[in-house]
Amino acid sequence: MSQDDLKRKAAEAAIDYVKGGIIGVGTGSTVNHFIDLLAEVRHRIDGTVSSSEASTERLQSHGIRVLDLNATGELDLYIDGADESNAYLHLIKGGGGALTREKIIAGASRQFVCIADDSKLVDVLGGFPLPVEVIPMARSHVARQLVKLGGTPVWREKFITDNGNIILDVHNLRIMEPAKLEQEINNIAGVVTTGLFALRPADILILGSEGGIRTIDPRF
Repeated sequence: MSQDDLKRKAAEAAIDYVKGGIIGVGTGSTVNHFIDLLAEVRHRIDGTVSSSEASTERLQSHGIRVLDLNATGELDLYIDGADESNAYLHLIKGGGGALTREKIIAGASRQFVCIADDSKLVDVLGGFPLPVEVIPMARSHVARQLVKLGGTPVWREKFITDNGNIILDVHNLRIMEPAKLEQEINNIAGVVTTGLFALRPADILILGSEGGIRTIDPRF
């Protein structure tokens, strides 16, 4: 079974969590499978809030309403992928560059269900370079501070976020205290947000694997 097949299996399992109301929808290859499947049950929901222009376009192509978060209030459910997750469902996100809007929607949602293939589950975060969204004029300043934190920041050249900012991908980190590092990076002047989702982790992780679906819920 290919990695893409495993992603689709995880997306299929996430459809069971769609009960109604307005749901948040993330960004990325696994979420694209979810959006395509959501089209088949769009009668269940009142609409969506999207984390990126790319997801908005895909949702609307299926005839699914996309609403402004300012007009919706708190969301019952948010479905998104991840680049890495540990056993506590602390995540690294932002490989697709939508980390800021993803973090806003996660914060506005009662339940965050993360979908991925099982290769994304790791013992220690940091194998995947940590994305940090930065105001353009602060790029060099933020990079120097990230070096002090032990990372090797690399500017993601020729990429601009949907918010008009740039991304530094931070390599060579072993993130032993995700929540602490998230706060430290967020406190650097010029940082919009970091791709660490530890202060607001996922609530449930659905992994597609060769052996079937594996669901991780740290509460149990």
